[in-house]
Amino acid sequence: MLISSAAEKHTDRTLSYPYRSELLLKNSLDTAQFCIDDIDSFVHLEIQPHQASQLRENDRIKRLPGQPEADFEQYGGYVTVDQVAGRALYYYFVETKTSQKHSLPLLLWLNGGPGCSSFGYGAMQELGPFHVCSDGKTLYKNKFSWNNAANVLFLESPAGVGFSYSNTTADFTTGGDRRTTIDNYAFLLNWLERFPEYKRREFYISGESYIGHYGAMLAQTILHNNRKAKTTLINLKGIIIGNPSLEDEADDRGMIEYLGNHAIISGETTAQILKHCDFPINIDKGSSYKCLEAQEELNTNIAGINPYNIYAPLCLNSNLTEKPKKTAGRDIDPCILSYVNAYLNRADVQQALHANVTKLHYGWSGCSVVIKEWTDSPSTVMPLIKDLLGSNLRVWIYSGDVDARIPFTTTNLCFEKMKLHPKSAYLPWYSGGQIGGYTQEYEGNLRFATVRGAGHQVPAYQPERALTLIRHFLAGKDLPTRD
Repeated sequence: MLISSAAEKHTDRTLSYPYRSELLLKNSLDTAQFCIDDIDSFVHLEIQPHQASQLRENDRIKRLPGQPEADFEQYGGYVTVDQVAGRALYYYFVETKTSQKHSLPLLLWLNGGPGCSSFGYGAMQELGPFHVCSDGKTLYKNKFSWNNAANVLFLESPAGVGFSYSNTTADFTTGGDRRTTIDNYAFLLNWLERFPEYKRREFYISGESYIGHYGAMLAQTILHNNRKAKTTLINLKGIIIGNPSLEDEADDRGMIEYLGNHAIISGETTAQILKHCDFPINIDKGSSYKCLEAQEELNTNIAGINPYNIYAPLCLNSNLTEKPKKTAGRDIDPCILSYVNAYLNRADVQQALHANVTKLHYGWSGCSVVIKEWTDSPSTVMPLIKDLLGSNLRVWIYSGDVDARIPFTTTNLCFEKMKLHPKSAYLPWYSGGQIGGYTQEYEGNLRFATVRGAGHQVPAYQPERALTLIRHFLAGKDLPTRD
């Protein structure tokens, strides 16, 4: 995949995680239409109702090391998704304030990769209630946490990501979209038995990047099995995805157009790649000399920047500090992954989180170090997205406008290919007295929004604007088009 080698050079020095990690992906699915046809064949409830309250209480996190005071409940623990294989997924759940938690919806957050941690990235760097200080020992409050708007559930999936594990070694060489979706669905059904008050609550799926794949697959699976069971097993109301990967060809073509339009590669190089490279670009499949020559210039030009936010500083010194740096509030520290890595690998933190109970032979990392191959990844999920648009779901897609890896130009190409027609004008929306970005409604109950000044991980780079975005999505309200 084009740009991956350059991006990976910075994975230990920047906020960004490697797009699709370093995994070998195979397009083994013939179609993006996906569902689990037989619930009972894949999903077995791990608990009886009378056990739920005890399991839930066992998962309660009293206080994390170095944590400031909190006015909400938090939980962490494991849910078994395959008893035979010994696969269990780790979750972190933060409720809203006690006065609101009974009325606000349940929101699932998933990070992409595939193979990157929704807890270490999503919760600890982006939209969770606490972020890690530069000493790797203490936490500070994120006042723009999404648990101001919903009860938020972070899931590390598939097994082999973060603290999630499997007792079957083969699971780490045969992973992919389909099994990840099956496990995520099994997790949700079992988790709802543990937290039964959320069974009828409005439920939403959120995430970024590769969640365009198995986030959308999960939504389709939920809808299919609700229809098959003739009852609402999971009360799914909508899905919102940031900077989504929807089609391999569009991912690469849109990125080239974006880099050319932002003066990172020359107009000549842009034209040369668009003319001489096949899309999606794969240098292992005999690309022409003209294509390889242009890619060489591209890789030279992006080597010193973070393609996940072209204007963000790089982390030049990832060492921990003796005392925590003062947090700037709105400015993300480019070295935050180093702080999170140090914090989550501490024994006292893992004990407080009820994590790493099997004593894994590898440490926690932002993206999986044990999953070696992704054995199914359809080249496009656009038919699936169109299917969701016909299912009366609320579907929002947003793009940080300084992300070059899966930029808004990619999303626009996908909309063109899906032949989606705008229903409204393209207008600015506002947050905190400033233009937060631009938004447009499309047919099929789809809303698109850019987030001004945000990179690939929108809630990390523009937390206030991201909170405005998610509040309006959950409420089913248009983004404010005037201050």
